[in-house]
Amino acid sequence: MDKATFDGDSTPVQLKTGEKYKIFRIEGRFFHSFSLNRFPLDQHTLDIQIENPEFPSDSLLYVADTLGAQIRKTLNLVGWETKRCELISQVHDYGTNFGNPEENAQRYSNLSYNITLSRPISYFLLKMLLPLLVVMLVSIGALLLHPTHIDSRSSLPIGGLLTAVFLQQSYSSALPDSGYMVLMDKIYLLSYIIISLVLLQVIRAGNVTAKDKPVKNVIKFEKRLAQAFLGLFLLGVLILSVIK
Repeated sequence: MDKATFDGDSTPVQLKTGEKYKIFRIEGRFFHSFSLNRFPLDQHTLDIQIENPEFPSDSLLYVADTLGAQIRKTLNLVGWETKRCELISQVHDYGTNFGNPEENAQRYSNLSYNITLSRPISYFLLKMLLPLLVVMLVSIGALLLHPTHIDSRSSLPIGGLLTAVFLQQSYSSALPDSGYMVLMDKIYLLSYIIISLVLLQVIRAGNVTAKDKPVKNVIKFEKRLAQAFLGLFLLGVLILSVIK
């Protein structure tokens, strides 16, 4: 926690049940580490924890008011959807006396308020996947051109490969440095493999044309191959998106 401000009444209110009621208003800036391996379908849980190290659980116990745990309806986090919130009361057992042989307190009452956020599916489909899908359609479309148009056929997958690299760099620059591949990186890796296979087939068909061999069978084969490559890409995206 970087900074927090506590604001509450000076004296608690005595309720009819004998309990004392006191309300606090807390403002603060908190930091939390995130795992981005599922970007852009990632989901994160933000937690704010309250724990008093001066009183063990047998002296102070936080009881969660689960019915009162809510999120302000006017709260709007740009680029995120609020899934749920929950208030959890638990006992934190450190399992140590912190180096003090006279300290027996190892268990402290802990109150945690959790908010679960996720990116909208439209962000993944429209902003991340749609541009790549267009690139894949153009690259695979090279197989639908006649094998004699070697220049046009080779320029489509090459241009698609360069465009895919540019698109990947555009979102990677907005993410923090990480030593692992996120979900979108895996999808782009799949696209690189398919585009490379398309380019190899274009070269192979060009060699057949250069030897004045019949290209009728090549044309039929490449039409089926184009369908297979597109299906492989869509199936791969689906599998990668589902597997966690």
